[in-house]
Amino acid sequence: MGLRNVGLELNNTYAATIPHQAYMAFQMMFAIITPALIVGAFAERMKFKALLIFVLVWSTVVYDPIAHWVWGDGGWLRDRGVLDFAGGTVVHISAGLAALSAALVLRSRRGFGKEPMEASNIPFIVLGAGLLWFGWFGFNAGSALTAGPLAVSAFVVTNTAAAMGALSWMTMSWWLGGKPSIIGAASGAVAGLVAITPASGFVKPMPAVIIGLGAGVFCYMALKLRARLKLDDSLDVWAYSFGVTFILLKVMDRLMGLNVTEEEEVIGLDIAQHGERAYGS
Repeated sequence: MGLRNVGLELNNTYAATIPHQAYMAFQMMFAIITPALIVGAFAERMKFKALLIFVLVWSTVVYDPIAHWVWGDGGWLRDRGVLDFAGGTVVHISAGLAALSAALVLRSRRGFGKEPMEASNIPFIVLGAGLLWFGWFGFNAGSALTAGPLAVSAFVVTNTAAAMGALSWMTMSWWLGGKPSIIGAASGAVAGLVAITPASGFVKPMPAVIIGLGAGVFCYMALKLRARLKLDDSLDVWAYSFGVTFILLKVMDRLMGLNVTEEEEVIGLDIAQHGERAYGS
C-alpha cells in the first residue's frame, strides 16, 4: 500500500540490477497495456462506465493472479519451468482470450456482416503500428533489466520477427486476396511482435524468422476463420482468462448492462459517451 517496502534499493528477487521502484514502474506498464488490448474486441459498443469497472475488476481478478503465477516468487507456473520473457502468456494470451470472451458476450455492431466496415484512417494505422514496433523494444529488450548482451539479443530478434511477420502477412494477402495490403503488413508486424514476446530472451535470429513467418501466416488464417464465424472482434485481438472474463462480463451485463443503445452507436461513442468529436466534420 503506497509502495511500502518498494523503494530505490535493489531487490534481489525481482530487480537485482535496477532500483525496485524502476521495476515497479516497468511492471505497471505491463498491467496497464494488457486490458488496453482487450478493448479492441468491443470498440464502438461498450458503455464507458462499464468499461471503467471492467478494467479495474479484470486487472485484479485475472491479470494479477496470472502475472504472479508466471513471474512471481513462488508462482506455480514459474516453479514448473514456464518461460515467458516479456509477457506472451501474462499479457497476450490472457488479453486475447479475454477479448474472445468479450466478443462473444457483447452484441455485434449494427450492420456487422451486412455492411462494409472499412478502416477509417489507414495512415493512422501505419503510424500506430510503427509506434508499437518502436515501443516494443522497451517491452522486450527492457525485460532484460540491464543494458547488456541479453537486451541486445532480445532487441534484434524482436525486430526480426516483426519484419518477417509483416512480410508474410502481406504475402498471404497478396497471394489469396490479389493485392498486397498495407493494413495486412501492419497487422503482420504486430502479430510478429506478439509471437516473439515470450521467447525474445531465449532464441536467436533464425528461430525468430520462423516465429515471425508463423505469426504472419497463421494469424492471417485465424482472421479469415474469425470472419467466417461472424465473430465481431473489432480489431482482431484474438485459460483461466477466458472463463473468468466470460463470467465477469455476464454478471456485469445483468447488473448494469454493457452495450450502449443503438442510437448511441449510430451517433458514435465520442459524442454519445464523452460529448466530444474525435474528428472534424
